[in-house]
Amino acid sequence: MRSAFINTLIKLARKDKRIFLLTGDLGFSVLEGFRDEFPDRFINMGVAEANMIGVAAGLALSGKVVFVYSIVPFVTLRCLEQIRNDVCYQQLQVRIIGVGAGLSYGTSGATHYSLEDIAVMRAISNLSVVCPGDPLETEMALKESLSYAGPLYIRLGKGHDPLVYRKLEGFKIGKAISLRYGKDIAIISTGNMLPNANQAASLLKKQGVDVRLISMHTVKPIDKKTIIDIAKKTKAIFTVEEHNLIGGLGSAVAEVLAEQPAKVYFKRIAVTETFFKTIGSQDYLRSKFGLDANGICKTIIKGMRKIRHG
Repeated sequence: MRSAFINTLIKLARKDKRIFLLTGDLGFSVLEGFRDEFPDRFINMGVAEANMIGVAAGLALSGKVVFVYSIVPFVTLRCLEQIRNDVCYQQLQVRIIGVGAGLSYGTSGATHYSLEDIAVMRAISNLSVVCPGDPLETEMALKESLSYAGPLYIRLGKGHDPLVYRKLEGFKIGKAISLRYGKDIAIISTGNMLPNANQAASLLKKQGVDVRLISMHTVKPIDKKTIIDIAKKTKAIFTVEEHNLIGGLGSAVAEVLAEQPAKVYFKRIAVTETFFKTIGSQDYLRSKFGLDANGICKTIIKGMRKIRHG
């Protein structure tokens, strides 16, 4: 996703001189292409993320469209007050790009995991939260962001994220995408869990389970219409996210379901609320928390047994 982000941003910057890119001394081997082509529109702010958000707000007030890039915990939790007061309070066109979603930095430990950011960011007024599911969704989100009103948080994987789509048309912030149209259950995925959710749907199909797969790339504003439609037409809904169980996609979907009449079995698949000391590759940690395709499949099968037995 990082490559899709910077390659798309460079193309957009060639046509739109309003675009600026700021980084907190990160993005080496990723951002150099933008820096070399647009040296007057690239600023390395150093390890001073709160100040970086303030500068981004100032540039936005002067009519610029500003992209701020750093690892998720550093560009969200570290400078939350500045995001809230400098950017969102004034509804500025600042795009906060968080790289390393979920457990992407698996060998760096808990300080680098991003398991609370969706919850925290979607609670801030005026801030929209977009979590692309693959490089193509990332490209489309970047293009949409230029004309999107107000602040945006865009949550990306670290890199080497697999493609899910062959082509993608009609991407719109706030509108979910249906990849499969099964009638038994629905899997709603966000961010870099989409490839695993898609693989899990294939495994379930082999077991006779017809899956409707949804990419909920925008967690805020969430697509309420699609959620309600799914609740009326399927037996169960499972949300899948590489995030804390509390406050993320699952919570957002639950909030919608709680205020509509259709009753449907609902289960969140996410990381258990805990600080854990285990480190390892992203794939290893995903398997540990049941976020690999097999783990997702097993959780869903277990949930379907509960439905059958009341």
